[in-house]
Parts: sequence; C-alpha cells; structure tokens
Amino acid sequence: MTDLHRLSIREMAEGLKSAQFSSRELTQHYLDRIAKLDDRVNSYVTVTPEYALAQADAADNLLKNGTAGTLAGVPLAHKDIFCTQGIKTSAGSKMLDNFISPYDATVVAKAKAAGLVTLGKVNMDEFAMGSTSESSFYGATKNPWNLEHVPGGSSGGSAAVVAADLAPFATGTDTGGSIRQPASFCGLTGLKPTYGRVSRFGMIAFASSLDQGGPMARSAEDCAFLMNTIAGHDTKDSTSINKEVDNYVANLNATAVKGLRIGIPKQYFNVQGLDAEVKARVEESLKTLENMGAILVEIDLNMTEAYVPTYYLIAPAEASSNLSRYDGVRYGYRCENPKDILDLHKRSRSEAFGAEVQRRILIGTYALSAGYYDAYYVKAQKVRRLIQQDFLTAFENVDVIAAPSAPTTAYKIGANLSPTEMYLGDIYTLAVNLAGLPAINAPVGFDKDSLPVGLQLIGNYWSESQLLSIVHQYQQNTDWHTKRAAIAEENA
Repeated sequence: MTDLHRLSIREMAEGLKSAQFSSRELTQHYLDRIAKLDDRVNSYVTVTPEYALAQADAADNLLKNGTAGTLAGVPLAHKDIFCTQGIKTSAGSKMLDNFISPYDATVVAKAKAAGLVTLGKVNMDEFAMGSTSESSFYGATKNPWNLEHVPGGSSGGSAAVVAADLAPFATGTDTGGSIRQPASFCGLTGLKPTYGRVSRFGMIAFASSLDQGGPMARSAEDCAFLMNTIAGHDTKDSTSINKEVDNYVANLNATAVKGLRIGIPKQYFNVQGLDAEVKARVEESLKTLENMGAILVEIDLNMTEAYVPTYYLIAPAEASSNLSRYDGVRYGYRCENPKDILDLHKRSRSEAFGAEVQRRILIGTYALSAGYYDAYYVKAQKVRRLIQQDFLTAFENVDVIAAPSAPTTAYKIGANLSPTEMYLGDIYTLAVNLAGLPAINAPVGFDKDSLPVGLQLIGNYWSESQLLSIVHQYQQNTDWHTKRAAIAEENA
C-alpha cells in the first residue's frame, strides 16, 4: 500500500473503519516517508515514532471494538508552538530548545481525545515571528513545490508537511497571516478561525490579542474534519468564546454559492507590489465563483493603508510583554558563567533570541515606553477599532470579502528581504487578525514558475462554516487542491 498518503481525510477514516488498513500501517507509512524525504524539506523539528505507533495501536484497539471516533487512527502533525506533554516544544527558538512541556495544549489534548496520531512537531519561524520560516533555530524549511523557495510563515512547517505528504493535515497558528500565507505559498487550504473559536491554552504566545490556532490541509473538507476536533469553548482560556460549535463537515454544502455576494475591495487590487500573475489567478477564481452563481460587488475598505503600521505597533508591543518571561532564570536557555543577574538576563536573551525576535521586542518595548505609549500603542488601538468598523460596514452589503492571500508567490530562500519588504508582504492578511475575523485560503492556480497562488475569503464573525462551504463547492468545480508537488509523488 504505497499510496496511502494520496487519500483524503474522509478516505483515510473510512479505510480505517472498514479495516482496509490499520492505523499502525497508515502511521508507519507516514513515518517511512518522513525518514526518506524530510531531510530535503526540513519540515519536522521532532519526529515521535514510538509515541505515534503507541497511539496508532490504541486507535486500532478502539477501531476493533467499535468505540472509535470519526478520526481515530488518522495521523497529524502539530506546529511546534503547541505544548505537548513529554515532547520538546521549541517555538522554533534556541530559547526553548531544551523545553519539555509538562502538559498538553488544549488543541493537542482534543486531538488526542479524538484518537488522532501525533507524528511529531513541525518547524516554524521563531516564536511565530516571520513570513518565510527562515528564522527558525532549526534552519529554513523548504517549499515542496520548489526546494529553493520558502514555504511561507510562520506556519511554514505545517504547510510543508502537508504539501510534501509527510502528514495528511496539520495544526497551525495565525497572528497576522501565518496560516493563510503559507497555505497560499504551498497550494493548500488553510483556515484562520474567528478569535476565540479555538483555544489558545498551551499555545506559546506571540501577540495574545491576535493569535489564533487553525487547520491546514489539502481541501476544505479535510480542514472541516480538523475544525470539528479542535474548535470549542475552553475554560482554561479567558479569551475563548462560549458559543455552540457547528458541525463543519455536515455543513460543507450548506451555503448556497448562487446569490452569494462577494465583496471585491478596489483598494486591495491596486496595491503596489501585487504581482500580475497572482492578480490574474485570483480574478480567474472569482470568475469561476461568478459562473457558479455568486455576485461580485465592488466595495471600499478605506483603512487599507493603516493595516501594516497598526499591526506592527500592536503585535510587537504584545510580543515584548509576552517574551519578557524568557529571562534565563525560570526555564529555557541560560547563558554560561554570568557575572551577575543583569549579565544573566542580557546574555541569555541576546544569545537565544534571533534577530527578528529581538527586533520586534525592541519595537514593542519602545512603543510601550513612558512618553511613547499614548503616541503609539494607544493610537494604534484606536485605529484598530476603525479597521474593525470598516469591515463591519462592508458586511452590511456583502456576505464575504475576497482578496489575494499574498501579493506574490513564494520568495526564494535567502532573498534577504528587508524587514519592511517582509512586513508589506502581509498587507492582505493582517487586518483579519486586528479585527478578529475568520478567513480562509484556497489554492487557485500557479504562476509561470509553477508556484501556487492563493485566494483569500474573509467572513463575518463565526462564519467558519460558510467559508469552508464556499471553498468546498469551489473545489468541487476545480482541481487546484488536488495538484501535488513532485516530492509528494515520490514513494517511501
């Protein structure tokens, strides 16, 4: 059975239930692929074969006695930002290279309870700060579509493992586009849920008012299966919303595309730096949706120019606060032979944090400092409210809003973009996090270099079912989500 990795999540679950193959066989198949192929992709930080096979055997017992849940025995990979009991949780940083979590994040605990099998922890930009996955202490992850290009970030490892078929789906996190942009770069479907829909307990914090976990997979249907598992209220997370969770799989055909009003922000399609081929592929996908009965409506989002400066004041300020706990004393990296407590703090942080993390801590600390707090941080929070209102006004006339997920396709590794260039690459994704809205990336074609292009659909609060349904129906009429990179076609 050399092609198990080509099955959808539904086909895997049905194959396990009907005993066409066991969870141990399926898990070993992925472990063999990881052993053969991942040295070229560098998507895993930690592979857990013994742990995975033990979970697979437990799932097989449940399947035999008829007490297994829908996804029991299906493997997945976790972004290395989710705490996993007894397994290293590094957040891609030297600072936490020695950190073995004593507990599970809620997302991990829910996956375990559902009988999912953890293959390992995957690479990411350090502390989720970046758009290329090059800032990881463990080296750059490669894009399976072209190993000379980045997979995006910060959930680049999550995107790469799925695109290379080294895991059937993966968890990711999105603070300013970190699910949607790598999904776009790697030709996947990736959903950033409404803020508060998925628990942040046990997810290492970057910017607490922006961070949100979500699924990354090949199709909307695959994402819906994982959302059914990880979504829901959690008393351990004070920002988690106690609201009934949809059955995302059952609702995949619930939204009628015919008559659906899709907002097209004219500001988004006139952004300087929007690649002509990306624009063309996105417009072609919108034409397909129009042919399916959707109505395209031009709208104004007048706060577009404020997205980047607002985000890059608020997110670094929260990062500065969250990362102050890494002081060389309590846990994590500690410098050798410190002269005194000040030397311990300074050298532990400067030796263990990479350049991008240090840059954002410094920006955030400056924005929060006496004399600048009102001029920068408070003002940014007021603009954030205006950005949210801009979207709410638009949703009075349209059902969803369409945009590219990124202005370009995947960058070359080592392109050495300036911080400003990298930050501007997030222009289409940042506002969704600032407003707390849900959004999804869907693959919609390729550029001339055979690199994937993504369409982003932004929904109103709690409209995850609607977004998954629209993309699912789009994927019934197109085959972009079925395309595979050459490395994914290789057999272990």
